[in-house]
Amino acid sequence: MRTSSLPTVFLAVAIAIAACSTTRKIENIRSSEIGATLALSRGEVEEERSIIAANRDSVIVLHDDERGDLYLMHAVQEDGEMVLTQVLDAAVITARFRNVAERNGKIHLRFEVIVPESMQDSKWQLRFYPDLFVLEDSIRLESVIVTGEDYRKAQLRGYQQYERFLRTIISDTTRFIDMRNLEVFIQRNIPELYKYKNDSTYVSDEEFLSYYGVSEQEAIRHYTYGLAVRMNERRIAMRDRMYARYVKVPIPTSGVRLDTVIRAMNGDFVYEYTQVIETRPKLRKVDVVLSGDIYESDNKLYSMAPTPPLTFYVSSLSAFADTDERYLTKVVERRAAANATSHVDFRIGKFNVDPGLGNNADELGRIRRGIVELLHNERFDLDSIVICASASPDGSVKNNNLLSQKRAAAVASYFEEEIAHYRDSVNRDAVSLGTDGNFETVNIPHIRFLSRSNGENWEMLSYLVDIDTVLTGQQKQSYMDLLEIRNLDERERHMQRALYYSYLKEVLYPRLRTVRFDFYMHRRGMIKDTLHTTEVDTIYMKGIHALQERDYELALTYLKDYRDFNTAIAYVSLDYNASAMAILQDMERTPRVNYMLAVLYARKGDDEKAVQCYVDACRMDPSLSFRGNLDPEIYILIQRYGLNSQ
Repeated sequence: MRTSSLPTVFLAVAIAIAACSTTRKIENIRSSEIGATLALSRGEVEEERSIIAANRDSVIVLHDDERGDLYLMHAVQEDGEMVLTQVLDAAVITARFRNVAERNGKIHLRFEVIVPESMQDSKWQLRFYPDLFVLEDSIRLESVIVTGEDYRKAQLRGYQQYERFLRTIISDTTRFIDMRNLEVFIQRNIPELYKYKNDSTYVSDEEFLSYYGVSEQEAIRHYTYGLAVRMNERRIAMRDRMYARYVKVPIPTSGVRLDTVIRAMNGDFVYEYTQVIETRPKLRKVDVVLSGDIYESDNKLYSMAPTPPLTFYVSSLSAFADTDERYLTKVVERRAAANATSHVDFRIGKFNVDPGLGNNADELGRIRRGIVELLHNERFDLDSIVICASASPDGSVKNNNLLSQKRAAAVASYFEEEIAHYRDSVNRDAVSLGTDGNFETVNIPHIRFLSRSNGENWEMLSYLVDIDTVLTGQQKQSYMDLLEIRNLDERERHMQRALYYSYLKEVLYPRLRTVRFDFYMHRRGMIKDTLHTTEVDTIYMKGIHALQERDYELALTYLKDYRDFNTAIAYVSLDYNASAMAILQDMERTPRVNYMLAVLYARKGDDEKAVQCYVDACRMDPSLSFRGNLDPEIYILIQRYGLNSQ
C-alpha cells in the first residue's frame, strides 16, 4: 500500500511545484510591469532603405539661376557641410509616432506587436487586443494570440476527448434491435415471410400484418433494446454540455488576425500588423493602443495594462486646397417675364367666358390667384398681361382666327373686371380698419390687359398626336403626311376623311382651345435696363467642401469643369495623375503648384524633375520643407538625396 501511493504523492508534489512556479512568474511580470509593446513597423524602414540602395549611384542636377547648377548624390550633413557618403544601415526605430499619407480615402497602418521572452510560457496563452482611437470612436481590431505548445496540446486533448464522446453516439438504429431473435421469430411463425430474407422483393407493413396479426413496427419494438436507445438519446442531449466540459478554450476560427504556437522560448516574438481604414472628415491622427491577458487553460492569470499610444498622423493633399470663395458675375435684367397656360372651355362657336362651364371655375380661379400674388410681389411691379387664345382646326381658318381673337378679348375683359373688383375690395378693407380717418390706401396698380390671336393650334395638335397611346403608328404617319399640305382648310378637309378624325375631334381638339397668359414685369426701384452683380459660386464651393471632407469623387463632380488647382488636387487624390499633370503644367509655378508637380513626377519615377520642383517650391515657401516629411512620395526623395539638410 505504501509503495503504490508513491506515484500519487510525486504527482501532487509536481503539481504544487508547477503552481508555485507559475505564481512566481506572474508576480515577476506584475512587479516588473512586463508587457507586450507596440512599435513602428521595421518593414517600412527596410523598404525605404532598399529604395535608397537601389538608387545608390544616381546623381541629381538642380538648376539655380542664382547659385548655379548643384549636383546631388546620397549625402549627409557632417560638421555643417554636405559630404558624399555610402548608405548605412538604419537604426531600429523607437519613435512613438509616424506620418502616414491618406490616399483615395484610405489609410494604411503598419505596426509591430512585440512580446518579450519573459512573458512567454509553454503552458500559457497570450491574448492581445489592438484598439484604434479614431476621432471620438474606438475600434477593436482582430486579436493576436500567442499560444504555448503545452497549452495547445491541452486544447487538442480536449477536442480528442470530445471526439471520443461523439463516437459513443450510435447513428445506426438497427444496432438497437435483437436481429437474431427477430429473425428466429419470423422463421418459426411466418415462414412465408422468412423466404424473403434472400429476396429483394419489398414487403409492405400491411402484408406483414396479414400474416400474423401484428405490424412490422410492433415486432421491431418488441425486439428493440429500450435501455440502449434511451442511453443513446441521453448522449445526444449531452453533446453541448460535454463540449463545454472537454473543450474549455476552443481554438478561435474568426475575429483573430493571428493564432500562432510558440514551441520554444528562444527570444522575443514580433508580429507585423497591417490594417487599412477608411478616412473620415477632420481625421488628423489615429492612435493605436495594445492591451492583453494571460490565460492558463480557461483561467485568466494576468491582465496587461494598455500600452502608451502609437500615433499615426494622417496627411492629405486636400490640405493644399484653395478655400477662397469664388464669385460669378451675373447680369440682372430690369424687365422680366413669366407665363402660364390655362384651358378655358368655350361652347362651340362661342367666345363668352362661362365660369360654370366644364372646369372653368378652377382654371379661372388659379389664374386670378397668380395675378394677385404678382400684384403683391415685393421685388417686381406688374406692368401688363398679354392674353393669347388658340382654336382647334375645326372650321375655316378665317373664322377660327376671328373666334380666337374674340375669346382672348373676352378673357382679358373678364380679368380686367376681376382685378378692378379686387382693388376696390382691398381699399374698402383698408378704410374699415382705419381710425379717426387715418388710413393709407393700398397701392394696387392698374394693369393693361392686351389680347392676341394665335389662330389654329396645329403645333399643339402635332405634339398630342406624337405622344398619344391610342393612335397606331400607321395613323400617326398618315397625320404627318397631311402636314405637307400648306393650305390649312384643305388640310382639315383631308383629315376629316380619315378614320381617326372622330378621335381627334372628340379627344384632342378640346385641348387645343387654350388661353396663354404672358406676364410682363420690371424690378422695383431699378432704373437701368441691366445691372451687373457678383454672387458666390455655390457649385464650386460645394466642390471645395467635398475636397476638405476628403470625398474626392464627389469633389470631382463639382470641380472637373473648372480645371483649376483644386480640380488638380482632386485628380491627384484619386490617383488620376495624367489628368492632374495636364492641368498643373499650364499653371503659373506657385509654391503649391511646384509641390504638387513634385508629387506627380515622383509617382512617374522621374526623380530629377520631382526634386527640381520640390526644391523650387521650398525656395519660394520654406514651410513646405516640413510638409515634405508627411507625403511618402516626397519623403523618399528627401531621404534619398538629403534634400532638407541643405
